[in-house]
Amino acid sequence: MSVEVENLTKLYDEQRAVDEVTFGARRGEVLGFLGPNGAGKTTTMKMITCFIPPSSGRASVCGYDVEEDPMAVRRCIGYLPEHNPLYPDMYVKEYLTFVAGLHKVSRVKERVAQMIEQTGLEREQHKLIGALSKGYRQRVGLAQALLHDPAVLILDEPTSGLDPNQLVEIRRLIKNLGEEKTVIFSTHIMQEVQAICDRVLIINRGRIVADDPITTLQNRIAGEAVVTVEFQEEVSKQELGQLPHVQQVRKLDRRRWQLITPREHDIRPQIFRFAVDRQLTLLEMHKETFTVEDVFQQLTRTDAVSA
Repeated sequence: MSVEVENLTKLYDEQRAVDEVTFGARRGEVLGFLGPNGAGKTTTMKMITCFIPPSSGRASVCGYDVEEDPMAVRRCIGYLPEHNPLYPDMYVKEYLTFVAGLHKVSRVKERVAQMIEQTGLEREQHKLIGALSKGYRQRVGLAQALLHDPAVLILDEPTSGLDPNQLVEIRRLIKNLGEEKTVIFSTHIMQEVQAICDRVLIINRGRIVADDPITTLQNRIAGEAVVTVEFQEEVSKQELGQLPHVQQVRKLDRRRWQLITPREHDIRPQIFRFAVDRQLTLLEMHKETFTVEDVFQQLTRTDAVSA
């Protein structure tokens, strides 16, 4: 594992901002780190990147312990914090050259030029950072995180302030980086999670409540399946309720219905046969798909029980 976190805890007086968090992230993986405001995402990231010390537990990056060898950890990490700290009085290219020097990057000019191109800063490279829009400042922050070619990228809200076109470009960049690096990023944009992530970690009130591949996270919601159907003719609720495995029937409008069954049973073949036997015209039939947002809301609602 490139990143290993075990029982990581952060206390502020009696408040547990992070409560015995345990997870790992491997090379070639994009890990989405989700949670409501105040859940402990940023605090966890700051401990992994050696910005604040843990109260207990341990974390390591590329085999280096964050408390025992913080300088080695920093060399392995590219970090874009939530509030992107930049020097507004420096020019973009000047700033990136300065950061490259801090990291003792070889062939500085070539590396800076590569990062400027990769993050789409060609037209802005000779501008003052203070004169840039928020979206372009985010790009500068991402470029500085990538300059020293780190094995692990920790990105806290990396697409904040980007316009739709910029979003597509940066999402593609993060996805490509995730093929050879370990990427951990937090976001509140659920479409972003589904577009980029291989795996999702959800934290609520300082504790991990879900840690699943993106392909299975959507199955975390209850054990039910929902099929929406529409017939051209009128059908009674009683008839639909007699179909095998149907637990509940909801009427959406005059001819549209939702049938709820246990998740393990797919009743679409029975619905089709039902329509054929009664010579009904089936206008619509589809199985509802739960989104990451549905799972997130269920696991982080105020009355949710931590896993």
